Amino acid sequence: QLVDSGGGLVQPGGSLRLSCAASGFTFGLFAMTWFREAPGKERELVARITTGGETTIYVDSMKDRLTISRDNDKDVAYLQMNSLKPEDTAVYVCNARRGGVDYWGQGTQVTVSS
Repeated sequence: QLVDSGGGLVQPGGSLRLSCAASGFTFGLFAMTWFREAPGKERELVARITTGGETTIYVDSMKDRLTISRDNDKDVAYLQMNSLKPEDTAVYVCNARRGGVDYWGQGTQVTVSS
């Protein structure tokens, strides 16, 4: 399973670090992805990291403000978000994928507001 955490209320320009803790599967074999879900919008891929962390991709709207990372010894993935904007408000959900196998976190709410 995956457990997301780290969301909350932050002012515009602030930062948050989200965590995704894995258990029950071999974390290091799975690519990790963060998605976000905002009301009235489709689920959007925010960031992805390959199994060994050698490759990362980011959504264009946030690419200069995000860092995705992972610790395969601790079975945790992270998403560092900086310079947050109100339009970044959403539920952020982590996903682990290997072939046709997917695990999903429960999501963590990020609200950017003054």
